[in-house]
Amino acid sequence: MIREGPLRVKVWGDYACFTRPEMKVERVSYPVMTPTAARGVLEAIFWKPEFRWQVEEIGVLKPIQYFSILRNEVNKRANESTARGWAKSGGGYFATDDRSQRHTLGLRDVAYVITARQVLRADVTDDPAKYRDQFRRRVRDGRCFATPYLGCREFSAHFCEPDGGERPSGEDMDIGPMLLEMVFAPVGPAGGTPLFWNASLAGGVLRVPPLEEVM
Repeated sequence: MIREGPLRVKVWGDYACFTRPEMKVERVSYPVMTPTAARGVLEAIFWKPEFRWQVEEIGVLKPIQYFSILRNEVNKRANESTARGWAKSGGGYFATDDRSQRHTLGLRDVAYVITARQVLRADVTDDPAKYRDQFRRRVRDGRCFATPYLGCREFSAHFCEPDGGERPSGEDMDIGPMLLEMVFAPVGPAGGTPLFWNASLAGGVLRVPPLEEVM
């Protein structure tokens, strides 16, 4: 259940890429940070099993600008069972034999203010202010469990407390279907079901609906 008001953090970076899932080969970024990427930044700063992050708004602070690059990438994912086979019978992986050139259309010079709530589990009886204060202290001190990133791990993010003077860019835009959450059944197959909603930017702010309104 939600017991307290929202928390805010400012994040920014030189580059970002929030890949649209309908692009199968080339990486093409959404024009704004996605809720799942915002949640990843929040969890990198502060995560506890007692609560989950519910992103409510993402304010875009700078004009949307794109950049384009070509990169050499490998085609196959790392596989533990294959690696164990190499350890027993020999062999190995050679990146030069599994490399292809792919295009990335990403964002440059980005900055956002993320507004989110800590949603405590129903069985948690601790004072929610404890978790809120821990988050604020970590943001103030610049501490994190892992380096936050903006869509791709190579695009690291900086973060700090908003000073109150941040203003959204004011852009309006229809974005289209955007991933809100992966919904996992309590029993059954291990894979989750993606849940989308039609996102739009109004006055430079992406407003994220609660999960309950979309399901």
